[in-house]
Amino acid sequence: MLYLVRMDVNVPPEMPEEQASAIKQEERAYSQALQKEGRWPHLWRVVGEYANYSIFDVDTNDELHDLLQGLPLFPYMKVDVTPLAQHPSAITTSGI
Repeated sequence: MLYLVRMDVNVPPEMPEEQASAIKQEERAYSQALQKEGRWPHLWRVVGEYANYSIFDVDTNDELHDLLQGLPLFPYMKVDVTPLAQHPSAITTSGI
């Protein structure tokens, strides 16, 4: 199942820079592992914002929920999830 996910990150300004940097390094490692596994095939930055749009390819809603909650920055995110379905006018099938 494909999902479009927007993540807006809001790290508290009072968080010490060393702590914020450590969380961001953990986030990078976690997200890159999911990308290599194929469960996070697309990741795009939103220009001018600390936000991204991503495509996730997972089997269930629960799997997506668990992956998102596993993000080290999850406690500092607003997350919007949109399930995607094949459009009848698309010239390709649900390949990413």
